[in-house]
Amino acid sequence: MFLSDMWRRCRRSGELMAVMRNCLMNTYISLLRGINVGGNKKIGMSALAKAYEELGFKDVRTYIQSGNVIFKSKVENVPELAGIIEEKIKNTFGFEVRVIVRTIEDFRQIIESNPFKNDDLSKLNVAFLSDAPQVVPAAGIDKMKDDAEKYFIYGKEIYIYYHNGVARSKISNSLFEKTLKVIATTRNWNTVNKLYELAE
Repeated sequence: MFLSDMWRRCRRSGELMAVMRNCLMNTYISLLRGINVGGNKKIGMSALAKAYEELGFKDVRTYIQSGNVIFKSKVENVPELAGIIEEKIKNTFGFEVRVIVRTIEDFRQIIESNPFKNDDLSKLNVAFLSDAPQVVPAAGIDKMKDDAEKYFIYGKEIYIYYHNGVARSKISNSLFEKTLKVIATTRNWNTVNKLYELAE
């Protein structure tokens, strides 16, 4: 009886320690640029999740095939995290993929700061940038968009309202990267909100 009680206490203690370690970790959302598009840079989500777990990340979850991964890590330096993940992907899958990492708080602010709340949100996308642009040559972007399209640069994100849909637009990740000298990857508004919901 005594040994059984001791075993239960040790088990509870171990579970408590695991919970405490988990609580000390930060939750992140990583966005991979340009995978599984047109047959290029193919990565299965189960293989991607395994790669993250091999880095020691916890509670790894993926969302759809565009490369969205929610995970927990003790690492607090976000650029360092992105570099660690990029190196792992290159070593595991044999090609380079740029990775943008954000915190839950970042996503909360992105959602709350939406400047196009009164528009059709099904036409809203967010471009996530590797850095806040030092210079914004608006003329270079403005000449590529049509009159009905709108965009708003807020820190390391760009809100883009595609009035006539994404397919016909000339506003793209490549345009932002060329004009702003940063790396960019874009997600639609539904995906942004879903990732935040899953990360909470």
